[in-house]
Amino acid sequence: MPDSAARQSTDSRRARSEATKNSIMRAAEKLIAEGGMENISIKEIVTAAGQKNESALQYHFRNLSGLLDAIHKERAEQVQAKRAESLATVLQKSSEPSLRQLCTLMVEPTFQLARSDIEFRRYIKAFGHELAISDSSPLKSVSRAGGGGTSGQQIGALLRKALPHLNEGLYRRRMDAAVMLCSASMYHQARQANAFRGYQSDFFLHNLIDALVGLLSAPISPETQALKNKP
Repeated sequence: MPDSAARQSTDSRRARSEATKNSIMRAAEKLIAEGGMENISIKEIVTAAGQKNESALQYHFRNLSGLLDAIHKERAEQVQAKRAESLATVLQKSSEPSLRQLCTLMVEPTFQLARSDIEFRRYIKAFGHELAISDSSPLKSVSRAGGGGTSGQQIGALLRKALPHLNEGLYRRRMDAAVMLCSASMYHQARQANAFRGYQSDFFLHNLIDALVGLLSAPISPETQALKNKP
């Protein structure tokens, strides 16, 4: 009996801890989506999460940077799981998906999560533009964050194989542009009144996929070729 009571007490504390962490992360997403990073404070996040003092955030995340890292990690894992399911379905039909199928896998998992979950929509509204305005290579940023997980790395390898007309340098430049396009487009969609819902959002998704296919498959122009060969 004492062991059972101790386990129940531990489980109860763990559940309360997870609930507190979740409430703080969701409050941060909501506040940043509404007002941006520049106008947020730890005190506001803690208050919005229904906590009594700032120590709750510091206890679970150490600081604001730790909180943001935890949010990004959680959401990335959601996207990776969704993408892995979609990729498995595609690979059941063909070991060499078309470029359009691969471009669909780049954006549709995020789109579907945002469509089905208002909190995920807030996350995109809060942070969706970050890769588009990054000072460093968006592709490198994604790679440093785990490359989209195993499914993201698989899709990257399939994309590289599907684009033999691009050498490594041009492939990376095109992928940088593709990641920025996805980032900016998803962020813009998230800020629409009927974001990720209805006919217009379906049109947005397929038009974005069309744009990605065109961007990645476009032939190398003589002008680009000449500049590429300059020292």
